Amino acid sequence: MRKTEFETIILETARRKARPQDAATLQSTLSSSVAINGVGLHSGEMIYMTLRPASADTGVIFRRTDLETSEISVTDIPATYAHVVDTMMSTVIGNEAGTRVGTIEHLMAAVSAMQIDNLIIEISGAEVPVLDGSSVIFVEKISQAGIVSLKAPRKAIRILKPVVVEDGLKRAALLPGEGFRLGFEIEFNNPVIGRQAIEADLYDDFFSDDILHARTFGFFKDVEALQAAGLARGASLDNAVVIDGERILNADGLRFENEFVRHKVLDAVGDLSLSGAPLIGRYEGVRSGHAMNNRVLRALFADASAWELVDFPQLKAQVSRDSLPRMAVPAE
Repeated sequence: MRKTEFETIILETARRKARPQDAATLQSTLSSSVAINGVGLHSGEMIYMTLRPASADTGVIFRRTDLETSEISVTDIPATYAHVVDTMMSTVIGNEAGTRVGTIEHLMAAVSAMQIDNLIIEISGAEVPVLDGSSVIFVEKISQAGIVSLKAPRKAIRILKPVVVEDGLKRAALLPGEGFRLGFEIEFNNPVIGRQAIEADLYDDFFSDDILHARTFGFFKDVEALQAAGLARGASLDNAVVIDGERILNADGLRFENEFVRHKVLDAVGDLSLSGAPLIGRYEGVRSGHAMNNRVLRALFADASAWELVDFPQLKAQVSRDSLPRMAVPAE
């Protein structure tokens, strides 16, 4: 897919304003707040969301603004694997008070790819807006806000030994490695999708240029049942690829021939970002989804010998934050 004019301008600006070589080893946050509004994929409700800067070591926190109380024990939900409470059709996080926010994976994929460590996400409802069904609008909005380095070291979770979870034909694995690479394979009994496989590196231009543009997808035959179950009420041809037998119903067709497996990689990055720090290693998914992604994170952290916390390294093939499609803001 060709870059939009907006993305080209952002990329060129970022390269001109590149921060020092060690900037990627510092924590980061937004330099200003940005509003992102839209319909929830499953709820169908209009959602108003604001991404706000946060101090070092805050992490990513979702804050419900539509509740009657402002007590953070009720309104706030850390975006971590331990707070995942549902993985049916999306990733949903919640707290002990019963507060929830769902469909966080597309936003979290953008946050992870743009290497943002600290963020307060104020949200007026229980679901992140779906926008166009990919992560690219989140990337553009974050680019407009700008990103700034903080005076605190960035940490990473290095995978030390294989951690594998399986469920029938489904498999998710976290393996030792350098940087963070992902391999994914899907297979559907449908001629439009069939079997697709892909390899991607989170820190490669390919990821921000192409993976983050891949949209969520579903089957027309399932719409009625999903909506009866309270799901997909906001789904449309504007925010999802819809398959009807051997046809794609979207007038413009697919963005990529293998858009389906690309979106699965996007989802995996969003789900795995709930580790709480960047992962160093390799992920492999076969017919995996939100549930398996959460299970493999829980399995990783259940084994203290499988990982270690280290300073985020300068990776040999790493694309710095400033070469991603966003505004670069020099560290103070």
